[in-house]
Amino acid sequence: MLIDDVTIRIKAGDGGAGSVAFNKTKNNLGPTGGSGGLGGSIYFVGASELDALQQFRFRKVIEAEGGHDGRGQFVDGAGGGDLFLKIPTGTIVHNLTNNTELEIINVGEPVLIAKGGKGGKGNFLFRSSRNTSPEQSQPGLDGEEFQLRLELKMMADIGFVGLPNVGKSSLLKELTNANPKVANYPFTTLEPSLGVYYDLILADIPGLIEGASKGKGLGIKFLKHIERTKILFHFIASDSSTPVTDYKTIRKELGRYNKELLEKPEYVFLSRNDTTDSKDLEKKIKALKKYNDKVITISIYDYDSIEGLKKVLNSIADEKMNRKSAE
Repeated sequence: MLIDDVTIRIKAGDGGAGSVAFNKTKNNLGPTGGSGGLGGSIYFVGASELDALQQFRFRKVIEAEGGHDGRGQFVDGAGGGDLFLKIPTGTIVHNLTNNTELEIINVGEPVLIAKGGKGGKGNFLFRSSRNTSPEQSQPGLDGEEFQLRLELKMMADIGFVGLPNVGKSSLLKELTNANPKVANYPFTTLEPSLGVYYDLILADIPGLIEGASKGKGLGIKFLKHIERTKILFHFIASDSSTPVTDYKTIRKELGRYNKELLEKPEYVFLSRNDTTDSKDLEKKIKALKKYNDKVITISIYDYDSIEGLKKVLNSIADEKMNRKSAE
């Protein structure tokens, strides 16, 4: 089960306490109390693994190591180890404690989430000309503690959408090294799947049905993942008797959820074109072009159609590379 929305509590380590100690050497009885160590901080590190939030399914409280107390003979306490947690890129971190939020964007980049507490000073640091034998020290400061809601919204270049069982998963498997579950029945895809085609991230979104935006079927949980995709590949089964209705059904649910989804660039693919005769296919293409002029037929068993799709993907990849170069 994909965990894409979870609430946890995190606690950075407390600072260690300073020590009160004195030198026992005759004629040298000054203070020797060391300071406490710094508490461990908690960092989130961007990861490409979509299932990285799975670690929080049963682990709801995360605590970093506290700093160790100072000791005599000027020995400062050791610092607590920092904690680095992998978080999927595209995760929005809602801090419910201070009402702020941030987003995990870059793979491998650590982001400080909760800072460890400072260690307390030992009595050696309180010495002065007027107080040569100080007996005071400081306790360590508390580490930061927050209640967080982690909400994953996938960051994909292209999102595959459509009704259940229209061939999205099979195509993702054909184009990438992804290994989604594939079968000839509705709702095969129960969780989003990601694949990489050269520099493009492709996301197979579980099939939507009429009423998905109101909570029906499997779609409502995954509609939010479509928000972050830049381009939509809309799949319609070539053997459907109502391709225009199928198209309108998905568009209606996207618009009900977020009208901005209707403004995204969209390609329409009539999938499994090997299951329909050419005349019927031409009629369906003509009917769909009244709503979108980018209609392409495709089948994983048709080499030429796959090569045609790759040309579309290569063009999109080139545009992405050009944008990066211009930034």
